Amino acid sequence: MTLLVGTQRAVVATADDPLLLEHGRRLDHVEVAYETWGTLAPGRDNVVVVCHALTGDAHAAGEGGWWSSLVGPGRPVDTDRWFVVCSNLLGGCRGTTGPSSPHPGDPARAWGLDFPLLTVRDLVSVQRRLLGHLGIERVHAAVGGSLGGMQVLQWVLDDPAAIDRAVVVAASSRLTAQNIAFSAVAREAILRDPDFRDGQYAAAGVRPDRGLAVARRMAHITYVSEESLERKFGRDRVGAAAGDPPRHGTDFQVEAYLDHQAEVFLQRFDALSYLYLTRVMDYLDLYADPAAAARQAAGGTRFLHVSFDSDWRFPTAHTARTHALLAAAGAETRHVEVSSPWGHDSFLLDPPGYHDVVRSFVEAR
Repeated sequence: MTLLVGTQRAVVATADDPLLLEHGRRLDHVEVAYETWGTLAPGRDNVVVVCHALTGDAHAAGEGGWWSSLVGPGRPVDTDRWFVVCSNLLGGCRGTTGPSSPHPGDPARAWGLDFPLLTVRDLVSVQRRLLGHLGIERVHAAVGGSLGGMQVLQWVLDDPAAIDRAVVVAASSRLTAQNIAFSAVAREAILRDPDFRDGQYAAAGVRPDRGLAVARRMAHITYVSEESLERKFGRDRVGAAAGDPPRHGTDFQVEAYLDHQAEVFLQRFDALSYLYLTRVMDYLDLYADPAAAARQAAGGTRFLHVSFDSDWRFPTAHTARTHALLAAAGAETRHVEVSSPWGHDSFLLDPPGYHDVVRSFVEAR
């Protein structure tokens, strides 16, 4: 029987033990929101860490969980067998310290743009501190999709002996110029919103919702495929026949779909976190150091890389590059490309074969 625990919080950095960030800044207070599922074995050897993507949070499983298709009782990451931990990222807006948290010098206002820029290594450092807080030294498996997969790769680089199995899904070890360009336009939409107020919009009682909604609409297009949009919507219109005259505003079904995605997103995410976490992804370049793959291989971690043939945000070439570098360094690594019509978001769904390969890899002796 899976033991379900609600969102918990832990302080993992204090003035006496600050978090030293990769670019030289420090945080004297870091609080982390996290959730766990399952029961920790007496030997503490059944731990699976789930790393979330850009706009995820700690609620990966259970009702409303963003990865409940993969994580839960009887699922490929079976919470009746594994003790699963998922935490909200540093820089996030769902209970973990980030740019919308109170400013230490003036708690009446948010950090805003005074919050230090972060790296994937900083995100992982906080997760590793959380595991230390929980008394966990070694992880049976770390599983992540998109930015979550980047964290898994960084974790194995920073602590090669800590993870037995790494499951890296629809991820990249470095973004292309096109990836960076998409995020740059999204950030610009937020920064140019008149209600952004130099990041101090909460103190003014407003939100840059117009800019954040534009950012979400554009990003969501990159998460799906042309085929999936054509299947769902084609050129169907909203409340109009094919011969009706054109009009301004939302007219096509696909436009209404993007409007809905933006509206839902505004209810659960913060513009500052969007700025910071997209920038984290831009600067990642895991194998800029030629010795990085050898360090990852040295700890004995086994790797499973999954890509999707319709993913044009992080296409299979990204995954193949990471797999090839690790294989050349002597790591035990496997790459599986899964056929799916749903684009990058396939990692959140269940295209044929995807869950089977994850389950067998996590459970194999």
